[in-house]
Amino acid sequence: MLKVVAKACVKVGETEKFKKLSSELIRESLKEEANISYNLYEDISNNQILTFIEEWKDKEGLAKHMKSPHFVRIMTELGKLQEKDMDINIYANCF
Repeated sequence: MLKVVAKACVKVGETEKFKKLSSELIRESLKEEANISYNLYEDISNNQILTFIEEWKDKEGLAKHMKSPHFVRIMTELGKLQEKDMDINIYANCF
């Protein structure tokens, strides 16, 4: 199993638009066979910091997700709303 943590710093005034697009991304991603969970979290101290936390069954499923039409389209739009590129880390279980 893999866990993805993708942190975004959203431009001032774009948080609600980011959340709306993210809602569609989450809804479509949850339909993917290899997806275990997918959600968006808001920093309680700074609403411009939004973080996706996802779980995937395997590398192949994650790779397929990252090439899916909904992912490519929505991530392009989300990129326009961010101050900088997302900070993305992918973790594998140690035990």
